[in-house]
Amino acid sequence: MNNDALFPATIMPDADWWQALWPDPEAVLRKVGITPDMQVVDLCCGDGHFTKPMCQLVHPGKTWALDLDADLLGQAERGCEDNPNFHAILGDARELPKQITEPVDFVFIANTFHGVPDKTELSQAVHEVLKPGGRFAVINWHKRPREETPVLDLPRGPDTELRMTPEDVQRYVEPAGFKLDEVVEVGSYHYGAVFQKI
Repeated sequence: MNNDALFPATIMPDADWWQALWPDPEAVLRKVGITPDMQVVDLCCGDGHFTKPMCQLVHPGKTWALDLDADLLGQAERGCEDNPNFHAILGDARELPKQITEPVDFVFIANTFHGVPDKTELSQAVHEVLKPGGRFAVINWHKRPREETPVLDLPRGPDTELRMTPEDVQRYVEPAGFKLDEVVEVGSYHYGAVFQKI
């Protein structure tokens, strides 16, 4: 999502450095536990950098991509137009249960959670759409000074004070009905905190 009024510091980056940061998005998806035949949601999908490989990985399972920004969602739609299991949703991530009416196996959110004003509220919305035992993966920048996370020779990522440790994420997500399953490294500057619905 790139609406600063709702989710601060979550503007979609330029494609060149996004590709430099995430050259193999499918590997990230596999690392957090997304597998074939799953029903999955790419929450706050942006331009769909993770969405297309998600569609291909879970096929014939469905992939829903949700974003509040119509232009970015349109980019994701164009990128996934050859994937019959792709479904676009223009909407607010916090209203996820109104948008998806069938239970899903996995919800994935990348580089956005740090900017969500009420992180437990969003986690509750995710909890509501997951099947029993379903998983929620939060991809976040490590809590390092911004100048220590360069991409293409420039400091990148959210402001240092917005960054979260896995323990920070855990404190917000677990009260919504989850338990932390694992924390995995998913890039030079990122981790994935994977939670299971209880």
